[in-house]
Amino acid sequence: MWKNTQESYGRVARLLHWGMAILLLGLLALGFYITTLTYYHPWYRIAPDWHRTLGILAFLLVLFRLGWRLYSPPPPLEDPLSPWEKRIARNVHRLLYVLMMAMPVTGYLLTTADGQAIRMFSGRLTVPALFPPFKGWESWLGKIHLLLAIALLILVLLHAAAALQHHFMRRDRTLIRMLAPHPANPTSALGEK
Repeated sequence: MWKNTQESYGRVARLLHWGMAILLLGLLALGFYITTLTYYHPWYRIAPDWHRTLGILAFLLVLFRLGWRLYSPPPPLEDPLSPWEKRIARNVHRLLYVLMMAMPVTGYLLTTADGQAIRMFSGRLTVPALFPPFKGWESWLGKIHLLLAIALLILVLLHAAAALQHHFMRRDRTLIRMLAPHPANPTSALGEK
């Protein structure tokens, strides 16, 4: 089943969720690695190029993911969750989306602050600078980008911890719904124990 159902997430939502989780964690790791590179390191120019390329890809995937959520709404939250738990879950998801959008935007602004286009795939493709140069903002934008990265990492870890808590302590289907289709579906890959 490609679309979400009332019981579980469809293939598209699951692929987007896990694919973006890997992509975002990779981007965060690469971003933190870039800050350790010296000018003469062989990856000094290559790593930022790949970071920007993957960041733009992540931004496009977030836009697609938001569109997919509108087209195929997610299943309702698992019961029994109290109203405050549901409110927290919804707000954490909203904040994850805000951060997933803000990270590439600040990265784009940081990279194009000098008025130059962003080189992707080692210069094979470029994304133009949409704004005139705003010199002197690089340091400020870099700090914001770093703070957003730390906030995103913390939120992703909390999100993962909550999923594990649902699975191992509450023993509900919250995590299972993101891993496999509902067991009643004949295309179920993992089923439910």
